[in-house]
Amino acid sequence: MHDFTRRSLLQGGTALAAAGALTGPALLDFAKAWAQASPWKAEAGAKLTVMRWKRFVPAEDDAFNAMVAAFKAATGTDMNVFSESFEDVQPKASVAANTGSGIDLAWGLHTLPQLFPQKVLLMNDVADYLGKKYGGWTDAAAITCKQGNDWLGIPVATIGGYMTYRKSATDKAGFKEFPKDFPGFLEMCKALKANNTPAGFALGHATGDANGWLHWVLWGHGAYTVDKSDKVVINSPETQKALEYCKALSDTFIPGTASWNDGSNNKAYLAGELYCTANGISIYVAAKDDPKMKDLTEDTQHALMPVGPIGKPTELQLCVPILAFNFTKYPNASKAFIAFMLEKENYEKWLSGARGYLTQTLNAYDSAPVWTADPKNAVFGQASKRALPASGIGTPGEKAASAIADFIVVDMFANFCTGAKDAKTAMAEAERQLKRIYR
Repeated sequence: MHDFTRRSLLQGGTALAAAGALTGPALLDFAKAWAQASPWKAEAGAKLTVMRWKRFVPAEDDAFNAMVAAFKAATGTDMNVFSESFEDVQPKASVAANTGSGIDLAWGLHTLPQLFPQKVLLMNDVADYLGKKYGGWTDAAAITCKQGNDWLGIPVATIGGYMTYRKSATDKAGFKEFPKDFPGFLEMCKALKANNTPAGFALGHATGDANGWLHWVLWGHGAYTVDKSDKVVINSPETQKALEYCKALSDTFIPGTASWNDGSNNKAYLAGELYCTANGISIYVAAKDDPKMKDLTEDTQHALMPVGPIGKPTELQLCVPILAFNFTKYPNASKAFIAFMLEKENYEKWLSGARGYLTQTLNAYDSAPVWTADPKNAVFGQASKRALPASGIGTPGEKAASAIADFIVVDMFANFCTGAKDAKTAMAEAERQLKRIYR
């Protein structure tokens, strides 16, 4: 999404300090008191290896590392935390699940815990403790991590993806307000192209960006991969309408989107080549932290994803759940660390460190300071509440997770939009792939 320099890392740390993060002795005092009262007491000599996704906003990493250090000091737990790209978290977690070793906790994307339902440490007690204390969980977050009544993991946060655009360009195109529906959005993109200020959205294997906006288009037309009983229903008139709408959109895009990854739109926007895209807040944060991009920062605005013909939000936002494997030697330390992460004294400061990149999944944090710290952050605070789980209306289990990981929806749209396949063939191919997964 954005490759930060050392200079921006230092700026990010400054932003964290400005947010009033609980650090140093204050954080350690809180951690010690919490450890004494916690329902979960870390085992003597506990050592946890934690794999997480790589940070995109440096101050988030600073806040997280401070949290880890405080937990380590307060509980005596040895913490080994390492980062991997979104694309690498799942395969490395799979290796750990298959071998029963190497990692105690894996923090990844979408429905990661659903890939290993027999290998995870159930988190019912942690979910109940946090939910009761902090106003309950958002619907999509809870569905993402649950199998029946069991919690396979904890939905730590949601990475919200919303419209990022140049206000000067949309004004010039005749749109003083960002469109709220699909027809208006298409007309705006046509006008942007006509003014040589094009929009652009990933049609390549971008785990976050492409899956996010293409499922939004699919679901917005009332089309889904599977129905409520997990019957494959991708080959439908609604899907064809979604394909045709997406093709019309893609005809307005900046060249090259068929090969874009998750960092491509960031780079194009920050280079002044792109004027509207869907992304996390990281584009804005990168511009804001660069004094040379003052004009771009002031011109950048955010908007909710327009609503499709179905008449309600249909957003695929990126839940980042954490799981603990049931082969860990330190289940109490694992549960204690996860609960510690989401306590108010940590979580609100962590959200401030993330600067809007991460959104709460517990309702009590709707009023977290980050959402009023900058008016342009506010849109992202709605991500968890407007989202559907990665399974759409189906069951968020291993099969739904596999369909996302295999880019079935992304490839269907990309094949049609690039002219590689007609609509009938693209839908039939997606149908075959989904039926193999859901057989």
